[in-house]
Amino acid sequence: MGHRKHSAPRRGSLAYRPRARAKRIVPALQSFETPLIQKPTILGFAGYKVGCMHVITIDDREKTPNFGKPLFNASTIIATPPMVVYGFRAYRKVNGALQAFCDVYAKTQPKDIERRLKMKVPDQNKALSEIEKNLDSIVKFTALVYTRPRDAGLSQKKPFLFEITVGGGNIKERFEYLKSILGKQLKISEVFKPGMYVDVAAITKGKGFEGPVTRFGIKRKQHKSRKSVRAVGALNPWHPATIMYTIPRAGQRGFHKRIEYNKRILLIANPAETPITPKGGFHKFGVVNCDYMVLRGSIPGPTKRLIRLRYAVRPKVSKIQPPKILETSILVRG
Repeated sequence: MGHRKHSAPRRGSLAYRPRARAKRIVPALQSFETPLIQKPTILGFAGYKVGCMHVITIDDREKTPNFGKPLFNASTIIATPPMVVYGFRAYRKVNGALQAFCDVYAKTQPKDIERRLKMKVPDQNKALSEIEKNLDSIVKFTALVYTRPRDAGLSQKKPFLFEITVGGGNIKERFEYLKSILGKQLKISEVFKPGMYVDVAAITKGKGFEGPVTRFGIKRKQHKSRKSVRAVGALNPWHPATIMYTIPRAGQRGFHKRIEYNKRILLIANPAETPITPKGGFHKFGVVNCDYMVLRGSIPGPTKRLIRLRYAVRPKVSKIQPPKILETSILVRG
């Protein structure tokens, strides 16, 4: 270590590079797990972060010290209004790579979608017949969906558009499933069930421009150091005579895309049957007036941020059991 008397670990992980602002507020999901289910279904959903609450459940993990005992869980509420399937897309492999083959759109498109894009709806029957002729070469179907923040009580008018992979069954069954839901709304209860594990993707809170002490956790130099205290001691060695990318530098902190794995669903309900809004509404969100779900643990992003959900790609258990909830309490912030 040169001048050091003792070795020291590096400050800041290299796993999350580059630490730059996310390009889009909608987090991208490159992979979707195809679960062992018989009926075809879309493998994801989306919602909006509401706030935190405490849930007391019975521990149903066998061979654990707390099996059968009540557990105090810090949980997160996500408002999940229905999503609309405005089309679907077929993919086939060309030279070993996936390539979009054909898009099918609903005959009538809502006006809200024009706030994001203006498209000419092609002939639906022609697109469907084209897919039927080449069904043997198609390897993947994705649903083109959008979710409206206004359905969750938010003020934003522009909807969020993205693709979600369809899994389960064979290619022909997926094609028939997409034709049946084309132009219709999908509820969260049709995709996920309580007790399942899901992966959560979101854009984290933005912190702005920060120095290396806050951004990477390096140590401050002594107060008699030359010129600076909150800067790194040396930017680079003599050889190579260049500033390497591993050196902690000042820059953007926060507003990054992050994925957290295996968040268990504790509850999926409707506020008309199971009210959840505390007196005065949730802090910075307000009243939950649509379907919602409760996930165990924390999730990235601030209140009202778009949250994407998918089937767990690293599932812990294969048997799905709804958790036993004893009591819930809202964590209210003043």
